[in-house]
Amino acid sequence: MARLGIILHGVTGRMGYNQHLVRSILAIRDQGGLFLKSGERLEIDPIIVGRNRDKMEELAKKHNIKRWSTDLDGALANPDDQIFFDAGTTLMRAELLSKALDAGKHVYCEKPISDDLQVAVDLARKARASGLKHGVVQDKLFLPGLRKLALLRDSGFFGKILSVRGEFGYWVFEGDWGVPAQRPSWNYRKGDGGGIILDMLCHWRYVLDNLFGEVKAVSCLGATHIGSRVDEQGKTYDCDTDDAAYATFELEGGVIAQINSSWAVRVRRDDLVTFQVDGTHGSAVAGLTKCWTQHRVNTPKPVWNPDQPQTIDFYQTWDEVPDTQSFDNGFKVQWEMFLRHVAEDAPWPYGLEAGAKGVQLAELGLKSWAERRWLDVPALEF
Repeated sequence: MARLGIILHGVTGRMGYNQHLVRSILAIRDQGGLFLKSGERLEIDPIIVGRNRDKMEELAKKHNIKRWSTDLDGALANPDDQIFFDAGTTLMRAELLSKALDAGKHVYCEKPISDDLQVAVDLARKARASGLKHGVVQDKLFLPGLRKLALLRDSGFFGKILSVRGEFGYWVFEGDWGVPAQRPSWNYRKGDGGGIILDMLCHWRYVLDNLFGEVKAVSCLGATHIGSRVDEQGKTYDCDTDDAAYATFELEGGVIAQINSSWAVRVRRDDLVTFQVDGTHGSAVAGLTKCWTQHRVNTPKPVWNPDQPQTIDFYQTWDEVPDTQSFDNGFKVQWEMFLRHVAEDAPWPYGLEAGAKGVQLAELGLKSWAERRWLDVPALEF
């Protein structure tokens, strides 16, 4: 049996706690670790690290985690722990990852890896030069709905892909009339690394690049629809960064993608995020878990007539893609990939270079909004 020590930083936040700690690391621990190709079992041994002693101790007791600390430098100095993971704030991430690389740790992290492209590129270069393993979370690629889209693409179902339309978002309550906000207040403050363009265009970069074609150009319009909100202490604050983004992308091969992202939209669609892919032979619409298709031979023939009620129930003309395999939690699946990458050099395509590409698209999206124009997305050199 082999052991792999993992330093987990920033797992008291919503995403770090739910998806990375509970549903990934602890789930892998509780299933007995991983069996490697050699037949050897890999046992994972986490240590949670944070500034708040009471939170760390409480979290450790609740989940039977043997090790916790408030001393990050001390944790990084321990040679028995080989991996450092960060899900803390964006503004601290690059510095923490750099420090972990200096300590000889393999690094894995949430996105974005920085709010500055040059910092992100320099970090990716440092990681490559170190010879250590490195990776960034690309969780949406592992959603069952998007995995079904990839299956359709690989089968040739779409023919030539023409366009992609994405809708992401939901109404985030302002917190001023009895319903608490379901997102943290820092999301709406630029100085804290907030803004939906920085957050979501990093996601859309890897989704588009991996499923439909490399992003070649972007046009983006941001907006701050809700000007003030109420924070976790009940105090009203001004929102000084974007809470919505309306972006168009030109992809390799001539595919056009349009994705709206908003925390100020009410949902009337199949899921909190949906992607419609249209091709010459067929179309598909995918949400987080489900996916529906319409082949060209099953496409109805609507006729425009504004003087009569619509006679076609368009939702009924699509067929659902069945679950032909079981889908584990996407964060957990990617964690297992990275652990195998560290333990047995298994394939891994999601290095910090991918994180830098996400930061690049977000930065260009913000620039496009400021300058009100299309911008090319040049290749990055690492």
